Amino acid sequence: MKAVTDILEQILKSKRDEIVKRRQSSPLSKLEATALAQEPPRGFATALRRTLAVGAAGVIAEIKKASPSRGVIRSHFQPAAIAKSYADHGASCLSVLTDQEFFQGHVSHLSEARAVMSLPVLRKDFIIDPWQVAETRAIGADCVLLIAAALDHGQMKELADASREYGMDVLIEIHDRHELENALRVRSDLIGINNRSLRTFETHLETTLALVNEVPVDRLLVTESGIHTEDDVTRMRSSGVDIFLVGEAFMRAVDPGLKLAQLFSLEAWR
Repeated sequence: MKAVTDILEQILKSKRDEIVKRRQSSPLSKLEATALAQEPPRGFATALRRTLAVGAAGVIAEIKKASPSRGVIRSHFQPAAIAKSYADHGASCLSVLTDQEFFQGHVSHLSEARAVMSLPVLRKDFIIDPWQVAETRAIGADCVLLIAAALDHGQMKELADASREYGMDVLIEIHDRHELENALRVRSDLIGINNRSLRTFETHLETTLALVNEVPVDRLLVTESGIHTEDDVTRMRSSGVDIFLVGEAFMRAVDPGLKLAQLFSLEAWR
């Protein structure tokens, strides 16, 4: 297996090439018109705050078929059915992988998922160009993921500003203190701490726990990756972390939504 840092570089190079090709069939002006014709965004951050207000954990349930490190995670992959199961079992929001080459995702997966339930949806992809921001709103997403490791400060600010112009929320993903400092210089309601290293793909929950007290209280803190047991949830919540983005643990279950309810002890949903 190639070095993980090479994988990120490969993904970004592939994404740049992909954008060049796709712009030819979908120029920015066309995407902007489609984006502006969409119904208003559903309010991703608002949905999470509503959940936290009643003392429950906010769960961003992910729809993901595969990953570079794990291969195919769910072979029987039906985005709409998975989305419905999540919505029926207590998810606050959804996240949908749309990268095709490395995660076997597609923009249609997000549209299909969003059409069958009323929860806000995050587009999970490698967003590096304003063209993608317009596309994100055009396919109906309510929130954009920006990965600090893939962007410099100027790019991050430009993409965050463009996202807000469409009314979308912005989740900035970071992995360490340096990236957090850069992320806090950009206006966004959500900071995600990814517990999976981009250098080794190893996962350590301590990544979130080491940074939790450095995230300002006016930002919504999301812990990402590595949540597999009720003990993991308890450990995070006892440290003041109440929002979770979980994918693999759900995707490997027979019924993703039921697994969500079990993992977060949502008795009312069982």
